[in-house]
Amino acid sequence: MPGEDGRATRASKLGSLALRSEREGDAQVIELSGELDLDGAPRLEAELRRVEASDVAAIVVDLGQLQFIDSTGLRLLVMASERCQEGRFSLLRGPKQVHRVFEITDLADRLPFVAE
Repeated sequence: MPGEDGRATRASKLGSLALRSEREGDAQVIELSGELDLDGAPRLEAELRRVEASDVAAIVVDLGQLQFIDSTGLRLLVMASERCQEGRFSLLRGPKQVHRVFEITDLADRLPFVAE
């Protein structure tokens, strides 16, 4: 139950995943913010599969506003990369604390990160 200052409402929004998906020419850009974890992964998975089934030439997942990623999120991105034809799927690097997770799991070199 939220207090008078609404603290409970803000706290529930902090841990959630926000997803914005927009077509830009022949590319679909999926921008993520918040936390990509067990809770938010099904929403991203559904959007990735929807976009993969479309006629877009490129799928770009922008991690620039992501604050946290766990092993569920990592697995989801690895699997999406493996499902797509080479060159169709790419990632825009996230903040230092997010990209560090890719580095310590040796995925930074394995996944298709591109410069903005």
